[in-house]
Amino acid sequence: MMLPSVLLHDHLDGGLRPETCLDLANQHGYNDLPTNDAEELHAWFDQSASGSLEGYLESFDHTIGVMQQASAIERVAYEAGVDVASHGVVYAEFRFCPGLFTNRGLTLNEVIEAAASGFSKAGAETGLVWGIIVDAMRQLEDSMEMARVAISCRGLGVVGFDIAGPEQGFPPANHLAACRLVRESGLRLTLHAGEAGGKHGVAYMAQAMDMCGAERLGHGIEIINDCLVEDGNITKLGAVARRVRDRQIPLEVCPTSNMATGSLRPEEHPLGALHRAGFNVTLSTDNRLMSQTTMPAEFEFATTHHGITVDDLAIITRRSLAAAFCDHDVKQQLWHDRIRPAYTDAGATPGVLH
Repeated sequence: MMLPSVLLHDHLDGGLRPETCLDLANQHGYNDLPTNDAEELHAWFDQSASGSLEGYLESFDHTIGVMQQASAIERVAYEAGVDVASHGVVYAEFRFCPGLFTNRGLTLNEVIEAAASGFSKAGAETGLVWGIIVDAMRQLEDSMEMARVAISCRGLGVVGFDIAGPEQGFPPANHLAACRLVRESGLRLTLHAGEAGGKHGVAYMAQAMDMCGAERLGHGIEIINDCLVEDGNITKLGAVARRVRDRQIPLEVCPTSNMATGSLRPEEHPLGALHRAGFNVTLSTDNRLMSQTTMPAEFEFATTHHGITVDDLAIITRRSLAAAFCDHDVKQQLWHDRIRPAYTDAGATPGVLH
């Protein structure tokens, strides 16, 4: 059974079709792919055994490498929209750092324009509603430039700003000026935090919320380290965990990706414990190519390994839509026309979207 979903956390350069990667490499003279066989390339991109965020991210050199032309970016965006819509996604926010795609002369605006064109075509074809989140890379020093282009491209479908990339050693506060600029402009803010910060993960989440003003947290699973867990349930909250829960800060949880970067077994993932304890858990794919995943696969993981029911999925989807950076009227239409009826038909009690 495929249920409608809301996808808040999906990296454009982490979701290419392997065949498209090969086609683009051939068209544009990119000669560094590890193989020219589509099946072998699909297997090579599988980062489920990477064991660290840094190792997981290395594979992006090739997807970024074949996306240096406007036509390539447009094609990848179009296919991303079509692919997620085919798996029941009705609203998606795709994120990418435009600065990574300028090695062959594209401007930042041209990168965003190409992606927006692809998403628009996919939306017209499938009914998918979409938005763009502009990433800055936390290990680089151009976050102000990325923030400015994000603000200037709101008319192209940019709805938010994010800081992404390797987490350890790169606290969110390093990019406080960019975050302040974004917030002052009225653009929405979500930050990667608590994905793979190690001993600093909880502190990075606190910085993202309390200093940078993040409305959502990308991944955020390390908040479990500020909780006491007994017999699989959270029994006590630390100060940061309590703020995250009480403020109902949405956590953009991506289980399959988290297991790859954190070497977690399915039952070790904190999804179920966080959901039962009242945290605002949402579900996303992160990188559909590197994690070999889809939204139905993430839903199946939740139901198979963490006792998530259809009613829980309805709650998670409702919370995801409420946390989305699109207009309120769009949310209400998606909820009443496409999401609530499907969950009701599946036997759930979807509740009310506020």
